[in-house]
Amino acid sequence: MSFLEVAGICVEEAGKSVLNDISFTQQEFQNIAITGETGSGKSTLLKTIAGLVQPTAGQVRFENRRVIGPVDKLVPGHPGITYLSQHFELPHSLRVEQVLRYANTLTDEGADMLYDICRVTHLLPRKTNQLSGGERQRIAMARLLSTSPKLLLLDEPFSNLDTAHKDVLKSVIRDIGEELDITCTLISHDPHDTLSWADEILVLKAGQLVQVGTPEQVYRHPVDEYTAALFGSYNRLSSVSTRNFSQLLGLNPDGKNILVRPERLKLVADGNKALSGVVNSTGFFGSFYEVEVQLQDDVVKIRTTERHYQKGDKVHVSLSPEDVWFV
Repeated sequence: MSFLEVAGICVEEAGKSVLNDISFTQQEFQNIAITGETGSGKSTLLKTIAGLVQPTAGQVRFENRRVIGPVDKLVPGHPGITYLSQHFELPHSLRVEQVLRYANTLTDEGADMLYDICRVTHLLPRKTNQLSGGERQRIAMARLLSTSPKLLLLDEPFSNLDTAHKDVLKSVIRDIGEELDITCTLISHDPHDTLSWADEILVLKAGQLVQVGTPEQVYRHPVDEYTAALFGSYNRLSSVSTRNFSQLLGLNPDGKNILVRPERLKLVADGNKALSGVVNSTGFFGSFYEVEVQLQDDVVKIRTTERHYQKGDKVHVSLSPEDVWFV
């Protein structure tokens, strides 16, 4: 039995389709990230799972119980599921300890543990109008978690946070899963937030589920350029470069073009099974250099840790078959 089952969910708003036949399952303690461009239906999907949006077709089942939408329930929501909106609000000018006490259903020991995990214990005496954005986010999360949910839905939890507060929140979310045994699903548009955290990633495009896979699958072998672009830069090779590489690697492009990530192209000394090119430019990005190379019919970007490449250098570019995908 799945912890969460989303089956054939469709949502229409103002006569327009927002979600179209969305189906997936989530096991307990499985981290799922949902990504897609703005307007792809991510927030609507989370709200539907939480019982806050009424589906026009399909159903959501949580621990084998159907999640009822707001049309059929006086107070929207479902026991065991809690949803944190990116537009959350806290009561103004109350002390943090007051805000948390009003929602708390835990013992004193359980509450103290939760506040430590959420890194808010030191904030309890402060008023809510004295908090930073990251601190307010953690307070809002602690308030929701004090009701002891089993599934936490986070809508863009890292948006508008600086690096320091984002790192703290990432640690909090990790500890929520490991120490409180709460399953998490989150939305994020930043691949750095999802690739290292998620067990599975769902990609939405215009209300449709276009790919489901592990972080490595969706990063290295996205189904289309839309998905590829969500997770970073890539090279789309021309038909000439695709044909040349395919001949070297024994691949069959079948009329499609090769797409490849910049770090999967290699600059090699030996021209065997490699294409010749000339360096156009190099750029330093901290942990790597990005080298732009002119091939016969393409300009490609290659990431390397080697610093000696200069404009005008003649180079050889290689590619492994497992790093290729065709579109």
